[in-house]
Amino acid sequence: MIERVFVKENVKRLLIDEYFKEELSRAGYSHCEIRKTPIGTKIIIYAEKPGFVIGRRGSRIRELTETLSKEFGVEKPQIDVRPIENPDLDAQVVALKIAQSLERGLHFRRVGHTAVRRVMNAGAKGVVVIISGKLTGERARTEKFMAGYMKHCGEPAEDLVDKGRAIAKTKPGIIGVTVKIMRPDVLLPDEIIIKEDAEVKHVVEEEEQ
Repeated sequence: MIERVFVKENVKRLLIDEYFKEELSRAGYSHCEIRKTPIGTKIIIYAEKPGFVIGRRGSRIRELTETLSKEFGVEKPQIDVRPIENPDLDAQVVALKIAQSLERGLHFRRVGHTAVRRVMNAGAKGVVVIISGKLTGERARTEKFMAGYMKHCGEPAEDLVDKGRAIAKTKPGIIGVTVKIMRPDVLLPDEIIIKEDAEVKHVVEEEEQ
């Protein structure tokens, strides 16, 4: 029974996240956090443009709250909106921007190189952009744009790499976008930080004097 409850809750979280991705794409939706509280359910939405989530005089918030309550069965939802510190280091936001650019008809190579350059200029350790679908002809293919350092396997690839996915609906067909970013604050297991001992430093300074 406990396993069924956990599965049901995780499915609900996934459906809510997919709903936000579709409804809040213009707001630069990144992700959400769902927390149970004694007075209801608190949902924190992280977006590039919080104003689009809130709406005029909170109208959009009221619509989202009503939908979460009626369609998803969320008990007393309370929505809080928070901005993203650096959108160029958020994989989901970057993937969404790439998809929107492709839908506007921009060439995939230009879009991919521009996205990689912006992410690296923001200070990322590494980035990978994967664009798949009918890019230039009838036959689907995959193009990768990479820069910096990236972990592709093992525990660091799962826990330390920020991943984002989006879909671009173009005339030739659906184009999938995957973005992986290693943020500047990520500390890899093989990185070693040597801290200088305060006493040794003091002795060296005295000898130099």
